[in-house]
Amino acid sequence: QVQLVESGGGLVQAGGSLRLSCAASQQTRSHESLGWFRQLSGKEREFVGAITWRDGITYYSDSVKGRFAISRDIVRNTVYLQMNSLKPEDTAVYYCAKDLHACPDYLCYTRERNYDYWGQGTQVTVSS
Repeated sequence: QVQLVESGGGLVQAGGSLRLSCAASQQTRSHESLGWFRQLSGKEREFVGAITWRDGITYYSDSVKGRFAISRDIVRNTVYLQMNSLKPEDTAVYYCAKDLHACPDYLCYTRERNYDYWGQGTQVTVSS
């Protein structure tokens, strides 16, 4: 059983930055990937971005592209979500998730059902 533990959420003013971390309890294998999703109040969970473990290739939703960046630390078995130029509409609970299977394309990374393990989520609140 893989455990994912997110941290780094909090309250920030619009225009500010936060970095979320997601530590995995078991070593991530090269064909696996880690994704970030978020759930705004009263809405369905949505894809934010993902990173392949082998090559560190990243994918982003249009809503965060250019503002958010995902990276990984192979030694620490941790993935990060650097969020810059935050907006009030970025306020949400952010989740990391692990996909144990290789994804063939961008759409695959965006689908919740493709992820096998989820963290508990961390709240990010952006004030205007």
